[in-house]
Amino acid sequence: MIPRTADTGQVTPLGAWQTLRRGIALSPHLRVGLPGTLALALVAMAGRAVVPIAVQQVIDGGLRGGSGVDIDRIVTIVAGAFGAVATTALASGWMNYRLASVVESALSDLRVSAFGHIHQLSMLDQAAHQRGSLVSRVTSDIDEISRFMQWAGLNLITALGQLFVATIVMLVYSWRLAAIVLVVFVPFVLTARWFQQRLMRAYIVVRENIGRMLGVIAEAVVGASVIRAYGIETRTQQRLDDAIEAHRSSATRAGGFVSSFSGAGEMFGALATAAMVVAGVMLGVDGQVSAGTVVAFLFLITLFVDPVLIAGEVVNEGQTAIAGWRRVLDVLEVPLDVTDPADDGQALPDEPLGIRFADVAFRYPRPDQRAAEASGPWVLSDITVDIAPHTRVAVVGATGSGKTTFAKLATRLMDPTAGTITLGGLRLDTVRFDSLRRRVVMVPQDGTLLGGTIADNVRLGHDDLDGDAVVAAFAALGLTPWLQGLPDGIETPVGERGLALSAGERQLVALARAHVADPDVLVLDEATSAVDPTTDVHLQQAVTALAAARTSVTIAHRLATAEAADVVLVFADGRIVERGRHDQLLAAGGVYARLHASWVTGTRG
Repeated sequence: MIPRTADTGQVTPLGAWQTLRRGIALSPHLRVGLPGTLALALVAMAGRAVVPIAVQQVIDGGLRGGSGVDIDRIVTIVAGAFGAVATTALASGWMNYRLASVVESALSDLRVSAFGHIHQLSMLDQAAHQRGSLVSRVTSDIDEISRFMQWAGLNLITALGQLFVATIVMLVYSWRLAAIVLVVFVPFVLTARWFQQRLMRAYIVVRENIGRMLGVIAEAVVGASVIRAYGIETRTQQRLDDAIEAHRSSATRAGGFVSSFSGAGEMFGALATAAMVVAGVMLGVDGQVSAGTVVAFLFLITLFVDPVLIAGEVVNEGQTAIAGWRRVLDVLEVPLDVTDPADDGQALPDEPLGIRFADVAFRYPRPDQRAAEASGPWVLSDITVDIAPHTRVAVVGATGSGKTTFAKLATRLMDPTAGTITLGGLRLDTVRFDSLRRRVVMVPQDGTLLGGTIADNVRLGHDDLDGDAVVAAFAALGLTPWLQGLPDGIETPVGERGLALSAGERQLVALARAHVADPDVLVLDEATSAVDPTTDVHLQQAVTALAAARTSVTIAHRLATAEAADVVLVFADGRIVERGRHDQLLAAGGVYARLHASWVTGTRG
C-alpha cells in the first residue's frame, strides 16, 4: 500500500526506488522476463571491452619494436576480437527484442489493471478526479513508462554494464590510472544525487499538470455546446491557456535541471580524460604502464564517460516515467469503497425482491478523505423504509433533499455511512455483483449511451439479441411510433455519448435497454420535463410499461408519476418526512401537497 500520513490521510509520495519496486511487483511479466534480459545485457556489455583489450594486446604484443610485426599474433587477436564482438552483437539484439516484448506485455497488463480498477472505484472516488486525469493515467502515463523501459531503460542497463566492465578492466590494467578516473567522478556522483531529487519533484509536477490539462481539454470538448450557448468561450480559453502555461512552465523548469545535469556530466568527463592522459604519460615515462595500456585506457575511459554523458537523458526519461508510474500506482492502490464479495458473497433468491432500509445515514467525504473517513454534512439521516416486492415507489422532494443518494444506495453504487440495506432478505454488501447487476438495474436521468447504433446500445450485455428482439423491446414499451420516425430505425447512429439524439430520446433508448435486461428491481431517475410533448408522452408510456410487475423506485420529477405510484416517499433535508399514497398525502396538506400544488400550477401556467 502507498503510505498515508496519520493525521490527514493524504498520500505520502514514494521515493524513486520504492516506486520502481512497487511498479515491478505489480507487473508479473517484468519480474519473470527481466532476469534473462539482464543476463543477455551482461554478455553484451562484456563485448564492449573487447576492442580496448585487443588494441592493448596488438600494441604491446603484436608490435615487437625493432624486430617488426607479429602478423600471426595480430591476426589471431583480431579474429578473436571479431568473434567476441559478433557474439555480443547477437546477445545485444536478442536483449533488445526480449526487452521490448517483456515491457509491452507488462504494460499491457498494467493498463488493463489500471482501467479495471478505475471502473471498480466507487462513484465518490471517480468524482474526486477529473476524467482527463484518470484517462491520462491509463494512456500517457503508461506510455511514459514504456518509453523509459524500452529506450532510457535500455540505455541505463547499457550504461551500468559499461561502467562495470570498464572499471574492472581499468583496475586490472592499472589501479593507479583507474583510481584517478574514479576520484574525478566522485563529485559527479554527489551532484547526480542532488539533481535526481529535484528532478523527481519537478516531474511529479509535470505529470500532474498534464493530467489537469487533459481534464480541461476534455471538459471543453464535451461541453462545447454549453460553452457556445452561454458565450463563455473567452473564459474557457483562459482556463485552457492557464493549464497549458502551467504545463509549459513546469516542463521548462524540469528541462533546465536536465540541461544543467548533462553539462555537469560533460565537464567531469573532460576532466577525467585530461587527468588520465597526464597521469598515463607520467607513469609511462617511469615504465609503470605500457603504451598499449595508455591507449587502451583512452578507449576504456570513453566507455566510462559515455554513460555519464547520456545520464542526463536517462534521468530525464527516468524521472518522467517514475512520476507517471507513481500516478498509476496512486490509482491502483486506492482502496475500493464498494467491493464485490465475489465467491464469498451470496446470490439473490429466485423470488420477487423487496428492499429494506434500516436506520440508514450517509455523508459524503470531504476532499482528500476516503468514504470510510467521511466527515461532510449528513445527506441522509434515519432512513427506515420497507419496499415490498412488486411495489411502485415514487421518491419526491426538492433539489438536494437526498433523492438521488437514496437511489444510488439502493443499487449499491455507494455504501451507507451507517445502517443496513437489505435486498431480498440479504444484506446488500453480501450480494455478489454478478447477481446484483443482473437483478437490479438503474436508469440514470441522462440516459448515457455508448458509441454505435441504437441497436448496439439496447443489446449491451445481451449480444445474442437479433434485430427483431430489439424492435420487440421498443414495441413492448409502446415506442414503435417513435422508432419508425427515425431515419434508420434501430440502426440509427447515436453519436459519441449519444449526443446525436435528444435528452428524451436517449432516455427512451435507455428504457429499452433496461427492458431487455429484464430486472426484478428497477431504479429510475425520471427525465426532466425539458423534452418536447410528444417525447414526454412516449417517456410516460415507456416508464409505466417498464415498471409493471416489478419492484420499482422512481425519482419522480413529474408528480403524475407519483399520482400513479403505490407509495410516495417525500424527502426533505435528507429525511423521509411523509409517506403514503398520493390521495392520502394530498389530504394531509403537508410537504407533498405543497409540492403537488406547485407542480400543477407550473404545468398549467
